[in-house]
Amino acid sequence: MRDPRYDVLFEPVQIGPLRTKNRFWQVPHCSGMGHRYPNAEARMRTIKAEGGWGVISTQEAEIHPSSDITPANEARLWSRDDIPALRAMTEGLHAHGALAAIQLVHNGHHVANRYSRMLPLSPSGNVYDGSDPVQARAMDKADIAALRGWYRTAALNARAAGFDIIYVYAGHDMALLQHFLVKRHNHRTDEYGGSFENRLRLFREVIGDVRDAIGDRCALAVRLAVDELMGPEGITCDGEGRDIISALAEEPDVWDVNLSGWSNDSQTSRFSDEGFQEPYTAFVKSVTTKPVVGVGRYTSPDSMVRVIRKGILDLIGAARPSIADPFLPKKIEEGRIDDIRECIGCNICTSGDNTCAPMRCTQNPTVGEEWRRGWHPERIAPIAMPQSVLVVGGGPAGLEAARALAARGAEVTLAEAGREWGGRVARECRLPGLAAWGRVRDWRLGQLQRSAHVQMYLESRLSVEDVLGMGLPHVVVATGAAWRADGVGRAHRLPLGFLANGSVLTPDDMMAGAMLPEGPVVVFDDDRYYIGSLMAELAVAAGRDVVLVTPDNLVSAFSEHTLDQGRIQARLISLGVRIITAHGLADRGSDWLELSCAYTGRRMRLDCGSLVTVTSRRPVDGLWQDLQTQREAWADAGVLSVTRIGDCLAPGTIAAATYAGHLYAQDFGTTPDEIPFKREDIVPLFG
Repeated sequence: MRDPRYDVLFEPVQIGPLRTKNRFWQVPHCSGMGHRYPNAEARMRTIKAEGGWGVISTQEAEIHPSSDITPANEARLWSRDDIPALRAMTEGLHAHGALAAIQLVHNGHHVANRYSRMLPLSPSGNVYDGSDPVQARAMDKADIAALRGWYRTAALNARAAGFDIIYVYAGHDMALLQHFLVKRHNHRTDEYGGSFENRLRLFREVIGDVRDAIGDRCALAVRLAVDELMGPEGITCDGEGRDIISALAEEPDVWDVNLSGWSNDSQTSRFSDEGFQEPYTAFVKSVTTKPVVGVGRYTSPDSMVRVIRKGILDLIGAARPSIADPFLPKKIEEGRIDDIRECIGCNICTSGDNTCAPMRCTQNPTVGEEWRRGWHPERIAPIAMPQSVLVVGGGPAGLEAARALAARGAEVTLAEAGREWGGRVARECRLPGLAAWGRVRDWRLGQLQRSAHVQMYLESRLSVEDVLGMGLPHVVVATGAAWRADGVGRAHRLPLGFLANGSVLTPDDMMAGAMLPEGPVVVFDDDRYYIGSLMAELAVAAGRDVVLVTPDNLVSAFSEHTLDQGRIQARLISLGVRIITAHGLADRGSDWLELSCAYTGRRMRLDCGSLVTVTSRRPVDGLWQDLQTQREAWADAGVLSVTRIGDCLAPGTIAAATYAGHLYAQDFGTTPDEIPFKREDIVPLFG
């Protein structure tokens, strides 16, 4: 039964001619599926409608080939040929009583048009904002008229595809309409440039064009970045952000407001808290009577109620929380707050779009697999006949395997050698800024502790004899991995014997509280994700001078995909960490370290009291190896299968570990096909 405190979240809201069924609004977000994988895209969004979201949006939808964002995989509405794929989504949403929204966009000089090979468009002949040597052409009056026509046509096609809410988008510094709004991009001297009113003109005209096209059957949403966190060089919430909304206050049916660009709007939990956008968006309701939707990585229903009661928002916008738990609204409605699978703000989901692949989620291993594997975030098929499984290892892979196996009806024994559950998650969530990552452990523990099918044991290190003596037919080895101390990684493929000439620590040592020797600390980050920068923070906190060295040209390079690379590097600079890029390890003494330039081989020497190697990890698979040597004893012990999963098989991300645990549980008792999922990318070949 729903807690009455949350009744306000289930009130309908009038959006122009439409009425939402509640206040939960999945704002536009990328999925990495888009127009290339329309069945997967439609099914992923439909699952959210089943989970209770009142409004569900596409990602951005390109309206014309001159807005071709290849290789990124977004929605497309270039012509009526794109309608059938999009209609598959709207029909799925409507079947569950949700409203379907589409975010129309022309990307201007944010795209290089690698597929269409058309020249990009911009207000003033701007350079493409990526790395391609491409420059956009300045739009003339005929181009502006054509753009307005493209928006009208796209709006009509969106209505024909069954969308209820049509977005006009000016955010994230990705949209041509935003490029016209801001002075740094718009250098025009005609009626579309110069003064605020002139720079606003095209935005106002397109809003009117879309309104005329959709008539009174659809609602019109405007998505605007009210602050770019650039100070006077950009839109600010107390400057032109406020001015834009004040000037257009009553023209849309709903305002969707946020920060720009994407790395500001989708900040990781390492650098922001729930509700972090409120200081920038709270003013909006004071200058318009129209409903307002906004985001802030809200996972707590109490926080949601607070922003509604305080008049900050009318609708709770979400992207990442809706990915982590597509059934978040339904769980609140049914009084199952403890079952909410809260987003941890790691942004592994954004890495999917940024690497042009279907997204994944650390918390929700079923995302992206709803259509191609038939997975559901809340339901899993029972096994045909009850069986017993021993899961060895209580990290993310083991916890998820045990949870999902128990949900299928297996009798699970879960054994962890340590004194606490969580494995690497338990260690890493104690690092600066990563407390929310503990939710990966906490949610699974909560589910396991309420299950009648699980027995759980801490401080239970098992030997081969222990495992065989238990007589359980299926054994899952999820014993994790350990960081290497020999330098082996991407830059150095063989062990570096000279490292033994001085003090060497690994991230495991640092997370265990090892005392650093006196003298400067050098962190060698060949992992190139988040751990290296956090080891540097720990060393600074211990009072050491710190140098971070990476063979890459960028600190924490993979974090560009999770949108926090800039904040990571800024944090290190603010802490006084010296950064050396494009260098590997060359030699070592007791108090010095020699580096080698990745390009020239030229060497440089640093003072070094201790070296922290963040390179790669070895699977901790001793138990599995020992069990393989005792295969002849399996039958007598009643053991039918022994399987490695997660980091014990191949070290990876925490998201990969939870996925591995879930995959084992889903496949348990079956023989997967050679290609165990459906494909959308098979096309006939022609001569």
